[in-house]
Amino acid sequence: MSSPGGRRSVRTAADPPMAPEEALKHLKEGNMRFVKGEPQATRTNEGMRNALVDMGQAPHTAIVGCADSRAPLETIFDAMPGDVFVLRNAGNTCTHAEGSMVGSLEFCTGKLGARMILVMGHTKCGAVYGATHAYLEARKSDVVSVNSALEGLLLDLAPVAERALSDMGSSSDAESVAAHAVKVNVFHTIDFLLRYSESIRDKVRSGQVEIQGGLYHLDTGTVEFMGRSPRQTELLSSTHRGLPPSMTREGGRTSGYGPAARGMHGVRTAADSAVAADEALKMLQAGNERFAVGAPLAKNATAKMREALVSHGQAPHTAILGCADSRVPVDTVFDAMPGDLFVLRNAGNTCTHAEGSMVGSLEFCCGKLGSKLILVLGHTQCGAIAGATKTHLASKEGDASKNAGCALEGLLMGLSRVAKQAEKELGVGAETDKLIAHAVKVNVFTSIDFLLKYSEPLRQLVKSGNLEIQGGVYHLETGRVEFMGRSPCQAQLLASDSSLPPSLQALPIRTTLHGPMPHQEALKLLKEGNDRFAVGAAISGRITPAMRKALVKEGQAPHTAIIGCADSRAPLETVFDAMPGDIFVLRNAGNTCTHAEGSMVGSLEFCLGALHTKMVMVLGHTACGAIKGATKTFLASKIPTKTKAAKALDALLEGLSVVASSAASQLGPDATEQQIATLAVKLNVFHTIDFLLQYSPLIRRKAMGSPGKMTC
Repeated sequence: MSSPGGRRSVRTAADPPMAPEEALKHLKEGNMRFVKGEPQATRTNEGMRNALVDMGQAPHTAIVGCADSRAPLETIFDAMPGDVFVLRNAGNTCTHAEGSMVGSLEFCTGKLGARMILVMGHTKCGAVYGATHAYLEARKSDVVSVNSALEGLLLDLAPVAERALSDMGSSSDAESVAAHAVKVNVFHTIDFLLRYSESIRDKVRSGQVEIQGGLYHLDTGTVEFMGRSPRQTELLSSTHRGLPPSMTREGGRTSGYGPAARGMHGVRTAADSAVAADEALKMLQAGNERFAVGAPLAKNATAKMREALVSHGQAPHTAILGCADSRVPVDTVFDAMPGDLFVLRNAGNTCTHAEGSMVGSLEFCCGKLGSKLILVLGHTQCGAIAGATKTHLASKEGDASKNAGCALEGLLMGLSRVAKQAEKELGVGAETDKLIAHAVKVNVFTSIDFLLKYSEPLRQLVKSGNLEIQGGVYHLETGRVEFMGRSPCQAQLLASDSSLPPSLQALPIRTTLHGPMPHQEALKLLKEGNDRFAVGAAISGRITPAMRKALVKEGQAPHTAIIGCADSRAPLETVFDAMPGDIFVLRNAGNTCTHAEGSMVGSLEFCLGALHTKMVMVLGHTACGAIKGATKTFLASKIPTKTKAAKALDALLEGLSVVASSAASQLGPDATEQQIATLAVKLNVFHTIDFLLQYSPLIRRKAMGSPGKMTC
């Protein structure tokens, strides 16, 4: 598609969806122009940018690519803004980016109508090579530890290296295995998408969407199109359903408009010296100004430049965490050459569901490649932030689900906290458009704060003055980037303790070596665990053999005993995000003691007396079937035709009916059955506590002596 004067126009939502085969043809033709040094997508103007804003985007292809600065995807395919929806991280992988990558692709193929997905690796990929070497070393030493997000990223790429070694044979040298692993990783990512996204799987099955792989050759500039995954037919016929694992429990430029500072080989490579953060920022500002006025200087990389990038390696002056929106091609926005920028992209430029890959990728870039500047880049009219804001507003009205039904919903729910903070700063009642615009800025600093809080390597680099992390917002309407500086919370975060990202954290276990825990501290742990569960950020479940052995050898010392309902919808350890050894759990229908005196009371006396637990919680739950049944039994008892209990269940419900009777008495004669049952759930909790205090001298003595705590 071209406009008068031979200049290419842009795709917008006013254009019809493009068939997969046509999109693939566009990609191949664009790459051919790139290789020949005859690019057409070199100029944009105000009219084009306004069309993208007014009409919206309709990219013909979504691409999952590597963040490697030598592989700028829009440039490789000679694509215009609006053509391709780009997702990038180190290693073009989904291993630690399930939520953002899958959710972003569901957004692109669902909301934006793209019908082609290309997963593209590239030769000499540092992430895959690093993962392969780490895997081979781990096989020798049999010792694996994860002390940073980067190490976690490399560890989770181990299955790719393992498959590559199996294909090549154990006698193959490490370089050969790593080179093959790059191709294996492409199909590994495709298979991940087909397996964990029902939305994408259904679209592929119906022929609406095509997923293929590709390999970019750094030395020639050509893309090797690899076709479909060999496992596609198998995966499409499988019955697997579920969310991705992490969502379930389980360049260089001088200032001004002068010539580009390209390094000794015409592009930046590891042979060039590192660029200071303030100088890198000036390069970004000058490059964006050239882009905004339509006077770019970045030219097509020659064969010698590509050869230099391969032989000398990359040394990007800046790492950028940006949005996957096809209207924001990061390399183009900053008029950058291959080798300038290490680009990470997902829908919403967020770390909320991409802890491992985003944090690990940035640790790799700043630690291994020597970049001195990280820019977190949001943009106006961001679809992900708009969706998250609407999700937040709907949740206030009670119209939104509290559970993620797909990866996209999980992504929006994670980002809704940003919208909540934006509303807090603007005030309740702010116009939706203004709220979305402010949320874009809040989200930029939220991502920066996430990096400062959860990455010790990045924190230390910032503390020592060897790294600068700043934010920016790209304005679709003008083409200019608003540089926002550091996070207002930087000093506070650098002074606080750091930890691994939530998806890489693990809880300790309790044994008798820890001794009894005061009830105040136990209650605090329960509240914190439930908060994590409620927002979908549980971190329990990572249990090692050493932990299990310790529980056997040292014995249990639970910090809390809980009497809960047997209802399958209320799994207590899950609700409190607890580890084995944390909670002594007693459950029956209705969380009652009325017909379980011996086992319930005796079990609690054992826990408090022999295990020295200081905290007892009686936990009911809404919509309790046992309480509903007891309420019906109570109401039926007021009818003269009442029959004698004939089953244990009848006896249980009759025993609980005293609670329903009390609820009915408090509510009055006009109360409905549902109102009675709702209040009875709460009264039943206290009824059970009173039973324990009345009939167990040991529990009563410990509660009166204050070494323990009874709560509900």
